[in-house]
Parts: sequence; structure tokens; C-alpha cells
Amino acid sequence: MMYNIKEEILYGRTIMKIALDAMGGDKAPFEAIKGAIKALEEVETLNLVLVGKKEVIEEELKKYKYDNKRIEIVDAREVIEMTDDPVIAVKSKKDSSMNRTLELVKEGVVDASVSAGNTGALITASQLKLKRIKGVLRPAIATMFPNKKDKMLMLDVGATADCKPEFLNQYAMMGSKYLEILLGKKNPTVGLLNIGTEEGKGNEVTREAYNLLRENKSINFAGNIESTEVMNGKIDVVVTDGFTGNMVLKTAEGIAKFVVSSLKEEISKSFIYKIGALLLKPAMKHVMKKMDSSEYGGAMFLGLNGLSIKAHGNSDSNGIKNAIKVANKFAEMNFVEELKKVIDMDNSVEKTLD
Repeated sequence: MMYNIKEEILYGRTIMKIALDAMGGDKAPFEAIKGAIKALEEVETLNLVLVGKKEVIEEELKKYKYDNKRIEIVDAREVIEMTDDPVIAVKSKKDSSMNRTLELVKEGVVDASVSAGNTGALITASQLKLKRIKGVLRPAIATMFPNKKDKMLMLDVGATADCKPEFLNQYAMMGSKYLEILLGKKNPTVGLLNIGTEEGKGNEVTREAYNLLRENKSINFAGNIESTEVMNGKIDVVVTDGFTGNMVLKTAEGIAKFVVSSLKEEISKSFIYKIGALLLKPAMKHVMKKMDSSEYGGAMFLGLNGLSIKAHGNSDSNGIKNAIKVANKFAEMNFVEELKKVIDMDNSVEKTLD
């Protein structure tokens, strides 16, 4: 039985309630539920709703010790598979764990949702269930990247492949607010991903977007940035269209895997190399952790009337745990309402200019 716990208070803080798609992802439900338990252990002001096949979830939970008052189960008899057609699956599998998870957000039963399931289906379902914030031109998927200094945010990485300059301008505003909430970074620098740093570089969309971003007084626009400079730590928010952003994201993941694989192969060829690798192990471990996407808590769909977090499809329990923690933090900070203020300000400026 569902009950509203939003009014519960622990140590002066409101308890957040997060829904987890327990059947979504390559390693679900095992890693999803393990990650849920880890999140409960690390965040006292958190309760969870696990959505999926009830008997499967209950059987998996038997492996762990936890406070059963902090976990609820919502039965959902269908699963959207990673290979399913996104639109068809969302519309035909109405009792899927993904659909039910987002419905809980829409109904106000929970404060946010997390899923590691089919990305295309989650984009479709999130937009259908949660709808866009009034004034948002197009939603964007925002994800964290490591850089030389700490972290940076890139958006869009897959929600809107074909962008207009106005979309990119709004992404910059939403991305700046995201970093302010997540990292407490005031006035983050914004860069427009392009094929050169000069003002006139790029296609018609990026050239016009450059002008809009330069005139936007609500952001700290630093100009164009090339992909080779994205991780140098000078830019906090990198703005691009969903097609380009997704290509950059997957290329970066592919290169990281290639480098690690090549290193392992070369190290195995020599005893001296193995000794050297042993000495470098602490440093390599630190670098690998920094490059691990699961450390960053997944990607968020920005611009919707509700919090929907996408964990990596191959997430282990650590990835799920961190995604839940990010969802919890944004829920605590009332992120959707804060984003609405940004959009309202943008619309007010446009009306003034008109």
C-alpha cells in the first residue's frame, strides 16, 4: 500500500522519496536492488519505492538487511527491454516498470525517479508522462564529464538531435542552474561546442547560437570550445545539439575503453611492465575512478515537470546508488521549481525585447 511520506522529518530535514525502476538496465534487478540498499545506507533522509515484478524484488531483498519501513514495492508486470523499439514499447507496455516509475513522479507520490533502462524509451516516456515546463523549447539530457580541475557538464547528449539556436541558448541557462544546484558553483563558465574557437566558426545554427549566448546576460559565456579542449577544465558547461553531444559521449567512452584495454595488453607482455604497473596501481586506480561514468550519478532530463534520472544501461550497484543520490539531492533542492524561475526569467527577457 502506498502512503505519502513527504511530510516526515528527520533531524530537521524532509525525507525524500525516490522511485527506482528495479527492472531497468543490463544488470537488473540484482545490481539495481543492491544499489538501492547502498543508497539507503549512505543517505538517512531517503526512502525508496522499488518498481517491478513484486515477487522478483522481494526475493532479491532477502539477501540484505535493511529497514523495511524505508522501502515500498509497486508491482509492475511488464519490462521494457533494451532492444525494444522505444515509442512502441512505451505505448504498448503500459504496466512496465519504467512507465509506472514515471507515473509515480507525475502523481506526486515520489519526488524523483531513476532508471537504467532503454534510453530512447525513457526519453519518450519522460516527455509523455511529465511534460515540458511551460516555456521550455526542448528538453535536454545533461551529463557530467571529468576534466583536469574536477567536473564539467555537457548538454544535450541525446534528447534533441536537430537543434535551433534558441534551444542551445536555453540549454546554457538550464545547465548553469544544474551546476549551481549540484556543485554549488556560482556563475559557471559556458562554452559552445564548435569546430573552432573563432566567433564566425561553425554552421548557421552555431553561429546564430553564438550571438544569442553572447547577448545572454544571465550566463557567463566564454565563447566557442573545440572538442579537444572540453576536458581542460576551463569550461564548466558545454552546450551542443543532441546528435553531436551523443557522439562525443560515446566516442569518449570508447577511447577510454580502448586505452585501458591497450594498457592491459602491453603490461601482460613483460615482467618489468608488470612491476611498473604494480607501482602505478594507486595512481591508475584514482584515474580509473575519475573516468568511471558510474561515479557521476547518471544523466538528467532537463526541462520537464519532474525529476527523471537516467543511469547508465550497464550500471553496477555503485552507479545505481550514485544516481539515486543525485536524484535525492535535486529533489531536496527543489530543482524543478528553481528551473522554472530560470525559464520564466528567459521568457520575460524575450517579451521585453519584443
